[in-house]
Amino acid sequence: MTSSTQTPMNTPRDVLDRWMQAVNHGDVKALLGLYDPQAVLIPTFSNRLLNTPEKLRDYFEKLGSREELSIALHEKTLLVQELPGQLFTLGGIYNWRFMVDGELLNFEARFSYVVDLARPQPILHHHSSQIPRML
Repeated sequence: MTSSTQTPMNTPRDVLDRWMQAVNHGDVKALLGLYDPQAVLIPTFSNRLLNTPEKLRDYFEKLGSREELSIALHEKTLLVQELPGQLFTLGGIYNWRFMVDGELLNFEARFSYVVDLARPQPILHHHSSQIPRML
């Protein structure tokens, strides 16, 4: 299904669901279509700050090449905060899964988004990092 035939994103959860669908289908074009051209991504599997569409494309293409790539939300962890206007923050925990050296691995990660539902590309800021071990 292409992004043009999908239902509109009326809630912050719609944005997150669309993002996870794009990851699970390896649809880099749909992923990039969710990020504002000025968006910042602090990605899970890179030590770089990504702040251009080209950098985001490179990251998602590399990630998308992983065998059996998927992501799933831990539903009970999702927190949504409404800000003035049509701005929202989302935070929670999701689980990345893909093959590494022939072994299917899971990576728990915490995430936060700032989304503006008034924009056609609503993701303004996205941070995702693997959950560290407890001290």
